[in-house]
Amino acid sequence: MQEEYAKVLERAKELKVENTKYLNRLKQKPPKRLDVTVQKIHDEVFDEVDCLECANCCSTTSPIITDKDTERIAKHLRMKIGDFEKKYTRVDSDGDRVFLNQPCEFLASDNYCLIYEVRPKACAEYPHTNRKRFHQINKITAANTMICPAVNKVLEQLKKVF
Repeated sequence: MQEEYAKVLERAKELKVENTKYLNRLKQKPPKRLDVTVQKIHDEVFDEVDCLECANCCSTTSPIITDKDTERIAKHLRMKIGDFEKKYTRVDSDGDRVFLNQPCEFLASDNYCLIYEVRPKACAEYPHTNRKRFHQINKITAANTMICPAVNKVLEQLKKVF
């Protein structure tokens, strides 16, 4: 399955320009029932895709970590907030707090998240293909096609509908 996911991501590179144009078109004139359709496709795709077989998001990117995330994770780890931030996070060039290392230090060898119950909000919501007002996150979706095979599958199915 890992090989299949790698092929999907390779294909995403080939379709980068096409996908970006498509997403921009959706943003300019969102079709009626877009969110309902995307949610349905998202559910179908995630019935097939096993994130634990891939974990590319956890291996290659770092989520934005909010103050609430920091408090929750530090408490879970029984650490002081400052100690948690110093040990596990940094501030990126955009001024956002993110995890210090990639792959994520909380990604176990079996691709399970060691802090799953208290993971950052950005991780819990990833890859955002079930979000309302899908047309508003075209840049995020375009970027996620390079990371998440499921986003590519959602987008390919969506292109068949709209």
